[in-house]
Amino acid sequence: MTGIDRAAGLARNRYGTGEGTPAFADLPILQPHADVPDGATYLSAEPRNVIWGRLPSGVDAAVLTIASGDQVVVDTVSHEGLLPDQGQDPRAFFAAHGVPADAVLDDAAAIAATSPRDHSADGPHVVTGPIHVRGAAPGDLLRITVDRLVPRVPYGVISNRHGKGALPGQLPRDGSTVSVFAPVEERDGRLVGALPRTEGAARDVTFPLAPFLGTMGVAPASDDRPHSVPPSDFGGNIDIKLLVEGTQLFLPVQVDGALAFVGDPHFAQGDGEVALTALEASLRASLTFDVIPAAEAQRQFGRVTGPLVRTPEYLVPTGLDPDLNEAMRKAVRAAIDLITARWGMDEHLAYAYLSAAADFDISQVVDITCGVHARIREADFA
Repeated sequence: MTGIDRAAGLARNRYGTGEGTPAFADLPILQPHADVPDGATYLSAEPRNVIWGRLPSGVDAAVLTIASGDQVVVDTVSHEGLLPDQGQDPRAFFAAHGVPADAVLDDAAAIAATSPRDHSADGPHVVTGPIHVRGAAPGDLLRITVDRLVPRVPYGVISNRHGKGALPGQLPRDGSTVSVFAPVEERDGRLVGALPRTEGAARDVTFPLAPFLGTMGVAPASDDRPHSVPPSDFGGNIDIKLLVEGTQLFLPVQVDGALAFVGDPHFAQGDGEVALTALEASLRASLTFDVIPAAEAQRQFGRVTGPLVRTPEYLVPTGLDPDLNEAMRKAVRAAIDLITARWGMDEHLAYAYLSAAADFDISQVVDITCGVHARIREADFA
């Protein structure tokens, strides 16, 4: 049972109190430090624990130190509703959409009011971390297992802004930011995102929620904090929607302690994320961090040079490049290398297998560096 299934049992339209007001699902508002399981190692997303618009560098001080194998409950905050083109006041922004003040996250309001960010130079994302994992060293892999993802609020936002997205120069039509508010509703015992067919119409278009963290990474071996938007070999804003509960992400460690970070929470996303953002909304994540020593990593997967996802069904190597065609080629090369290393298959046969049996999906095309990921069914090699 997923976190969304569990939360659906609480849905009773608590906030649907007036005509024209969205019928929000009755989810607990997970404010900082509220409803944290007893005994859990917890990392809040209060300003002291986050970076806004940049990713941790190799010289940043950790906000939490853990052992390999530890689970951490991590709060994440969506940047939607915090940005200057939305007023940089989430309480005012969400109030305009029928959200009462006590249903707006305190940490989101504090980040918008106090956290430093250069609007002209930094990205939009709020990143929680870094987390030092004892024993992690360059050459190892850090495995992040997504144990649970729980919505912190019953609403999110989908934006197209600044001529970005898959259709820059066409949408948004007048060049100004379009932020579409999407309440989470309960339908037939499930939580769904809801959108109107046209402005002012009843919310009669719904789609299932599948929460995941768009940003998961480790610090690069650099003194400079990377921009939060383009993903890289150390992870970051990879936006792979497969990373739901019960999946794992493997990242090549770049610096001692790994200095892991997470953020960019989503309630849902389509492959491509064409408008620029998907259904962005804050999540509480329970994550387990494990160090895979270099020799064991090599034995299991060969040489891993970028993010590698594992689901209950698939191994998912990735390709990243500003050119989508080149990202595709890199994903194919990574998939061949994985198959030949893990299962001893000849290169030309691995290439043939990928053509016959593997799907290559576009992760996203809107983050400067495009992403492609391959789904390799492990059962085929049993």
